[in-house]
Amino acid sequence: MPTNPPTSRRVVTVTIATLVALLVAMVCGLVVGPTSIGTWRVVGDALSHVGIGHTTLTGLQSTIIWQLRAPRMVLGLLAGAMLAVAGGTYQGVFRNPLADPYLLGVAAGAGLGATFAIVGANYGSTPTWTPLLAFVGAMVAVACTWLIGGRGLRSNAATLILAGVAVSALLTSVQTFLQQQSSSNSIARVYIWLLGSLASASWHSVTMVVPYVLVCTIICVGAGRALDVMSVGDDESRSLGLRVRRVRLVVVATSSLGTAAIVSAVGLIGFVGIIVPHIVRLLVGTSYRRILPISVLFGAAFLVFADTIARTVMAPSELPLGVVTAVIGAPVFVTILSLRKSMVR
Repeated sequence: MPTNPPTSRRVVTVTIATLVALLVAMVCGLVVGPTSIGTWRVVGDALSHVGIGHTTLTGLQSTIIWQLRAPRMVLGLLAGAMLAVAGGTYQGVFRNPLADPYLLGVAAGAGLGATFAIVGANYGSTPTWTPLLAFVGAMVAVACTWLIGGRGLRSNAATLILAGVAVSALLTSVQTFLQQQSSSNSIARVYIWLLGSLASASWHSVTMVVPYVLVCTIICVGAGRALDVMSVGDDESRSLGLRVRRVRLVVVATSSLGTAAIVSAVGLIGFVGIIVPHIVRLLVGTSYRRILPISVLFGAAFLVFADTIARTVMAPSELPLGVVTAVIGAPVFVTILSLRKSMVR
């Protein structure tokens, strides 16, 4: 598919536009909601915290902004950035445009861990240890996929994908069995968790995932050059001196770890890891040195916008975030596939 590489000016323009979109998303995340609070009043309150001017917000309005909306917005930024960059690295390391962070069983493992926590609880609310079990389940699933798909460094892309499908099917069947043995109330809580939401976001949940997201994002973005080399094939990459299996191990482990941390905090949110890298690729070309850092910004903005829609479109009720990303992501993905087919022709 011969295409003209994007100019540096175009890359800079896309980057600036993405930064502007991210800023707008952050403002919307703080301002938009059932309780109407003016944009400039929120900005003034934020500046007052660093010693510039004074706030005009009441105590209740300040609590709504900084204890409810702000942690939710920040967690959305972290989740969108991590899922997007993980999707980009998965697509690069597997050379598969349909790859996403849930490919190796992260979703199935996290879902099973959360189901264990919710079904095993003897009370009506979702237990506080649900994120921990979801995280453990996700990492165990990825470890099993890695061992089954090639026993560590001897793995390759095709066998890892097939192993991920098998592990996901097994864990999903176990999860279904557990749900059948539980009460309808537990099933409803599992279902809500699986759809994904930022409704329970707090500063505690933000601090829990920040270390994972920061470290994993830096490693993934730093792997861009290696992924560009791997795009020519494993054998050619080895001839150029790249340690393909080691790179694949580091990238897959890092992406999966960051995704597991996010899934444990917000549940399963689909399509972000698929559509965001695709959109960025159409805008800035096929080099992962450009795709991955811009995907971080684009994914963060996209998920915060999606969450703003989720909590306002049916206010005072709230849509599951996973439903919103699917409604937006599915048509976008179909459109991208159509554009790729027309470019090939």
